[in-house]
Amino acid sequence: MKAAALLEPGNIGLIDTAEPNCGTEDVVLRMLGVGLCGTDMGVVRGERTAPRHPWVLGHEGVGEIVAVGDSVDNSHLGRRVALEPNYCCLRCRECKSGFTSGCSDRIAVGLGTPGVLSEYVAAPAEFVHPAADHVNVRDLVCAEPLTVARSAVRRSGVTTDDRCLVVGAGSQGLFLCVWLVAAGITPFVQEPHPGRHELALSLGALPIERADGHVDHVFETSGVPSALGTALRHAVAGATVTLIGMGGEPLGLSERHVVNRQLSLVGSLIYDHPDDFADTIDALGGLAPRRVLGAEFGLADTAAAFDAVAATSGKVWVNIDGAA
Repeated sequence: MKAAALLEPGNIGLIDTAEPNCGTEDVVLRMLGVGLCGTDMGVVRGERTAPRHPWVLGHEGVGEIVAVGDSVDNSHLGRRVALEPNYCCLRCRECKSGFTSGCSDRIAVGLGTPGVLSEYVAAPAEFVHPAADHVNVRDLVCAEPLTVARSAVRRSGVTTDDRCLVVGAGSQGLFLCVWLVAAGITPFVQEPHPGRHELALSLGALPIERADGHVDHVFETSGVPSALGTALRHAVAGATVTLIGMGGEPLGLSERHVVNRQLSLVGSLIYDHPDDFADTIDALGGLAPRRVLGAEFGLADTAAAFDAVAATSGKVWVNIDGAA
C-alpha cells in the first residue's frame, strides 16, 4: 500500500509499505482523509525528531472500519470514524482520575508511533470514534483539532456572559472561533494575516479593535510571545489566559504583572479521553467545521500539501480516497 513519509527532514515522498496487521483489540481503517497541523510541520522541519526514516506522517485521521480484532465488537464494520491520536495508558494515576492528557506514557500518533497518511492503518479500537452517517467527511476530518479547541474552552471556564479574545487565527484559533460561536460566545480575534483574519470574521468573530480594552478571557493559539503581550493589553484585571500555542520562547510576563493584574494562567494540552473526543463527534453535525478547511490535496501530492500550509488561510488536508 502507499503512504506519505518523511524521507529526511524537509523531504516528503510516497513509499510502498506493508498493509497493517489487525491486533486482537485493534481495528483496521481504510483512510479517507488526514488534516495537517503544526505538530506535523515540526516533524517535517526536523524540530521534532522522527524516530527513523522513512517515517509515515500525520495524526488527524478519519477512515472507514474494514476489519476488527477478535476482541472487538464487529457492529461498527463499515462505519466512518475519527481517530483519537493520543493513546493514553488508562492505568496510571492521571488516567484513572480522568486527566488522561497528563499521562506520562501517552503515545502520540505521528510522533511516537507511525502516522496515518496511508491507505490503511491499524489503531486500537478504544481510540476510534464512530460518526453519525450524515456527518460529512470534511467535517469529520476536523474532529481532532476541534476537540483540542473545545477542551480549551471547557478548561477555561468561559461563559456566555464573558467577553473573550482569540489570539491567532491559524487552524486552532479558527476552530476556537467555531466552538465559541456555537456556544453563544462571540469572540474577538487578533490576527495579522488578512486572509486568516477575514476567515475568522466569516465564522462569527469580531475584530480586536471592537473589544474596547475589555475581555475576561484570552485564548492564545499563536505560540508567539509578542502576540500574547499585545493581547493582554485588552484583558481586564482578574482575566483568565488560556495558553494553547506551543511556542518555545519565554513568554516575557513578569510575576509582578501577573500578580498585580491577578491573572489566571491556564495551560491546555490536547483533551481527556474518552469524553472530550466523543462529545465533539456527537456535536459535529450542527457545527459545519469544514468551513475552516482551506486547501485539499491527494495522497500523492502530500509534499505540496505541506508546502501550502504556511500560505493557506484555513486548514490544509489530504483527501486520501478522493471520494469525500
